[in-house]
Amino acid sequence: MATKIVMAQLSPTMEEGKLLEWKVAEGDTIEASDLLAEIETDKANMDIEALGGGVVLKILVQAGATVPVGALIGIIGEEGEDISSLLAEAEAAASGTPVEAEPVEAAPVEEEPVVPPAPPATPAVAPELVAPAPVAAVSPPPGVELPHSHAGESSVTGTVKASPVARRMADEAGLRVSDISGSGPGGRVIKRDVEAAISAGVSVPAPAASTAAAPAPAQAAQTVPAGPPRLVDETLEPSQMRKAIARRLVTSIGPVPHFFLTIEVDMGRILELRKAMNGRLEAGKIGVNDILVKVTAEALARHPEINASWQDDTIRRHGSVDIGIAVAIEDGLITPVVRGADRKGLLQIAAEASELVGRAREKRLLPEEYQGATFSVSNLGMFDIDQFTAIINPPEAAILAVGSTSEKAVVVDGEITVRQRMRVTMSCDHRVIDGASGARFLQTFKAMIENPLELVL
Repeated sequence: MATKIVMAQLSPTMEEGKLLEWKVAEGDTIEASDLLAEIETDKANMDIEALGGGVVLKILVQAGATVPVGALIGIIGEEGEDISSLLAEAEAAASGTPVEAEPVEAAPVEEEPVVPPAPPATPAVAPELVAPAPVAAVSPPPGVELPHSHAGESSVTGTVKASPVARRMADEAGLRVSDISGSGPGGRVIKRDVEAAISAGVSVPAPAASTAAAPAPAQAAQTVPAGPPRLVDETLEPSQMRKAIARRLVTSIGPVPHFFLTIEVDMGRILELRKAMNGRLEAGKIGVNDILVKVTAEALARHPEINASWQDDTIRRHGSVDIGIAVAIEDGLITPVVRGADRKGLLQIAAEASELVGRAREKRLLPEEYQGATFSVSNLGMFDIDQFTAIINPPEAAILAVGSTSEKAVVVDGEITVRQRMRVTMSCDHRVIDGASGARFLQTFKAMIENPLELVL
């Protein structure tokens, strides 16, 4: 019986997906767990896998096309099977003729899933993204191929069977899955096989060097001074992430009554602390942003009225301090979440943040890793921005905008001296936070920055 390949909902905020690349072609014979296609969602690029085997009878959506969630994109079945009814259904849907739709939902899966700490009851998402309730995975209706999905950029290795985790680990280690013996069901390559291969020192054979000599140029190339590029009028198709950002902006800056509080802090002692700690570390370093996340989390734990959300005409104070770290990527902005940051040390925060930010820039975060923050921190100091205001990410009640640290002449004990100073601006939702409560939070933040002993008292 022929089964459908549909555009699955790979994240709770996904309304449509862009098919970046097919990993198979019509006529290919595939097995369960083979990669089918790479999809661009509103936050990441996801590879989807087949649940069962068969022959790829028809590809209905070509690479580069954007289609809504639930749309039919391909058909798998037995060679020679009659799929005329499915093709007619797809044609009717494309022409706008009403057809009975079969709802299909999917959530990313991993071979060995990691369950993060529970997010708030109504999770927040990265700034400028819609945040509906989490999507529950459901069983596919009869005749529908509901692909597995996983994050990451995995190479295609023919018909070699491997789990998503194993493929990703092999790619990161520079290994070919086809060179690794699988110990899983049916010879499938799984995580422990890749770990064993890495320990054994398996490597990818180097390509043979070409023996053909490169032809000598007829004459030396003339050097032309490079000038600025010529500007042209052009219309660009926005990415799925940029579309989500556009939708999100109108639900934040308009409906949410913003007000802003700015404070300047002395960074001298914190910078000395960071230098001393990094001098004792053999591996890994603590960044200024890691310290800011820790200080923010500690201040939120002491001011639970700030670690709150406006939800359905009620104020919800969250029992966990989950800090979203705004990360700029090519298509926009995403905020990986450090959960329970008030209960973690600086080293743990630094390690988690480094790993999350790295995968965010590679578009390899899973939805649960960028949704559910209770407060966000956006730092543009590395771009020499002295001060700015950030847009709140509903349902969060506030976001902290961090500027650059620079030497300034200030008055200390009646004398002018040069100190390292930094400005931070907190955007507040006035439905949840009043000016006085926001000011008290920033006073605590300032006290901890200027006297790091406050972190342990």
